[in-house]
Amino acid sequence: MKGLHAALANFPVENGELVVGGMPITRLAQTAGSTPFYVYDRAAIDARIAALRNALPAQVHVHYAMKANPMPALVRHVARQVDGLDVASAGELAVALDADVDPRTISFAGPGKTDRELEAALAADVLVNIESFREIRLLARERDRTGRRARVAVRVNPDFELKSSGMRMGGGPKQFGIDAEDVPRALREIASAGLAFEGFHVFSGSQNLRAEAICEAQTNAFELVLRLAEHAPAPVRTLNLGGGFGIPYFPGEQPLDLPAVGARLATLVETSAKALPEATLVVELGRYLVGEAGLYVCRVIDRKISRGQVFLVTDGGLHHHLAASGNFGQVIRKNYPVSIGNRVDAAEQEVVSVVGPLCTPLDLLADRMSLPRANEGDLVAVYQSGAYGYTASPLRFLGHPPPREILV
Repeated sequence: MKGLHAALANFPVENGELVVGGMPITRLAQTAGSTPFYVYDRAAIDARIAALRNALPAQVHVHYAMKANPMPALVRHVARQVDGLDVASAGELAVALDADVDPRTISFAGPGKTDRELEAALAADVLVNIESFREIRLLARERDRTGRRARVAVRVNPDFELKSSGMRMGGGPKQFGIDAEDVPRALREIASAGLAFEGFHVFSGSQNLRAEAICEAQTNAFELVLRLAEHAPAPVRTLNLGGGFGIPYFPGEQPLDLPAVGARLATLVETSAKALPEATLVVELGRYLVGEAGLYVCRVIDRKISRGQVFLVTDGGLHHHLAASGNFGQVIRKNYPVSIGNRVDAAEQEVVSVVGPLCTPLDLLADRMSLPRANEGDLVAVYQSGAYGYTASPLRFLGHPPPREILV
């Protein structure tokens, strides 16, 4: 696997083929029935969760952020190993409830929750992360109508950012949460509305590989909550510190120093035991749990040479994997790790561009990348594809059929 990212060690190679869940990639393609497809490895997910549990204090609860990958079979598998699920829509809530978990371990976040979504959350007795004063008013109305008290936490838009994060979800003007300076007023309205206050949620950013930045953000979030807790109408029972744990995608990136994050959380656990004795600290992770456990696999259907440049045209592309095409937030496009899955260790290499079947130059899975020489029928594997793949892509673009998803 020379030249591929170190994180790709999740998938061994036998007889020149990638092996996932004990099956070589050509057999997986036969099992799928057609290409393209996503495949997720249970063992890789299990190993990541075990490593996380080993590094973090036992008192810290781990929640799975379903937005990363809401495939029902995968959610059920992950749910058995974590302490809760975090959802961001009524659709995700339905999948979470079908996963046979205690509804009280589910939390519902996201701006712009509809009336029906709030009604569904209240009926299911899940924790609602309040993101606006409107949500307080709507839940108060539902309390008057049904007699049920919504369980709520306040999502705080902090006055700091998670430095070096792929996406900044807090600090400055944001659509997420309630600005920290307005939280005391929100807490007063929650009390007067008769809602069941349980805690706070502070999510300041995502996809961060710098342990020191994550530790700083967690410390800042904890200190902010200590100040806000003075205005709370009830003891803080849950403090969701968000996530932000990143995975390496590109050359030169190093895996997150998880023990360093765990050590900092241990300090916060000790402080919390004295300052917030009823509170449980929570980290909310999605990509970090499942991102490296997935592959996107498509097939070469044409090999073309245009003015000296080799193009491998596949039956998959940005309509299935928008992130790998570079059109899901990248400022400067970089190649995801890619291999020819059935010729991983072939000696003959060449510089090629891997493109999809769509009528747009944006349909690019690998740009001028050195790969084993491939022919029609060979399988292209895109790594780091377990998160923000299938459901984060424009699946109906140009009318091509969607890929399958397999959990092995």
